[in-house]
Amino acid sequence: MIDFIFKSTASLLVLLIVYHLLLENEKMHHFNRFYLLFAIVFSFIVPFITIEVIQEITTPIRTQSNIEIEGETIAIIDDSVNYWFYSMYTLYGIITSILLIRFGRNILKLHKKAKSIESIAYQNSKLVLVKEQTLPYTFLNNIFINETEYNSRKIEPELFTHELIHVTQKHTFDILFIETLKVLFWFNPILIFYKKAIQLNHEFLADEKVVESYNNVPFYQNLLIAKANANPTYYLASNLNYSVTKKRLIMMTKTTSVTRALLKKGVMIPVLTALVFSLCTKVVAQDKKVKKTNESTKQSKSSDEVWKNTVFIFRDANKKIIAQKKYNELTDKEKNSIPPPPPPAIRSTDKKEKQVQKNKSETIYIDMSSDVPKMSDKNKVSQENMPPSKIVSGFNISFDTISVTSPNFPGGMTEFYKFVGNNFKLTSEAEKNKVSGKIIMQFMVEKDGSLSEIIAEKDLGYGLANEAIRVLKLSPKWIPATKKEKPVRVQYNLPITIRSAE
Repeated sequence: MIDFIFKSTASLLVLLIVYHLLLENEKMHHFNRFYLLFAIVFSFIVPFITIEVIQEITTPIRTQSNIEIEGETIAIIDDSVNYWFYSMYTLYGIITSILLIRFGRNILKLHKKAKSIESIAYQNSKLVLVKEQTLPYTFLNNIFINETEYNSRKIEPELFTHELIHVTQKHTFDILFIETLKVLFWFNPILIFYKKAIQLNHEFLADEKVVESYNNVPFYQNLLIAKANANPTYYLASNLNYSVTKKRLIMMTKTTSVTRALLKKGVMIPVLTALVFSLCTKVVAQDKKVKKTNESTKQSKSSDEVWKNTVFIFRDANKKIIAQKKYNELTDKEKNSIPPPPPPAIRSTDKKEKQVQKNKSETIYIDMSSDVPKMSDKNKVSQENMPPSKIVSGFNISFDTISVTSPNFPGGMTEFYKFVGNNFKLTSEAEKNKVSGKIIMQFMVEKDGSLSEIIAEKDLGYGLANEAIRVLKLSPKWIPATKKEKPVRVQYNLPITIRSAE
């Protein structure tokens, strides 16, 4: 919702500024009417437009010759009640309801007035004769005029023509459209300026027709000035007295050449294009095969050698063990978060002692609490406090991680990738059509470790999504994620890339 409000407001503001700078003072009122309405509709549609820009990323983990499982994405589902969120929506609902009732009452009031008062057919409209002293104003096909002035023939024909243009060009629908948006998006003040621009353009259109019909600009200008101090009418109605400003008086005598009009209309194309690309561009990752350099391969082998006899024990804030893995069972994310290999000074230089250390298992304690000091002796736990295991001895290292732990598959995520890869079978239709591409699975890891709400966010067809759902339903329970030492639900996204057989 925030993204929608930001993008639509930005588009509305830019297009309104362009209108005031380039179009408002030009005599091309029909185009300006279309532009203002289009600008509003475009601004509310543009947040839903997405232009994908492909960005290549490195190749994921390969589990089979035709199945690849990429790095997963995780979202913690917070079950706590967001009172601020509900309060804001309640406030929005109350204010919107009040404005909607007011809007409906005004429409109903004008409709009843047109039905209950004597009216006279006039060309394609109805003249509604009202008792109160007022200037002519229009709602739908009804022109409201003072009964006494009509009967005494004190209403100039220019005024009838002016209001008739509002009827024939259906200006009321423009007003109802923008007023409806103002009710729904009352928190956006830019819509107020759009309504003013639309109403002023309506007056330009009506004035233009009067000048063409009677060809007496000075008389009509004096008539408007004489009527300028009359009482205001309904905000839903088009009326003669709206914004009798210097702009209206000047516009009656102004001309715009065809070339100038075309140039200014043409400016809209780059403006709209720039808005679309600036507000709708989305970077999408795509697989890219990258060969490892000799240096990175050596580093990987070096880390494997250092940690090959190491057992990593994950503990919570109360020193309770929540997971225990060997180095080859760690996920890539976990491998990146482990401490760097001990410097040579920590490891003995004595050949005999080196041989002993080589045959020993080393233990690293990873405390999943944000308040544990790094590399502190106080965090080292003696051997007698450890649970029974085959771990002999070694150096103990504690380091900080985030307070929310990720869920884990029994035996590590590498085992999960193997589980999916070994159980996923290409359907006969997929093999026959040599399907290649990516499916993205989404599921919840519940507080008890079970998988639920398994759906396919992206599917290639040929039954591949159903096969992925079948495999995920076979999964054993995970070690659930925790937040502040309590299990929480987690949303998991698992991209699976299908490679067609060569």
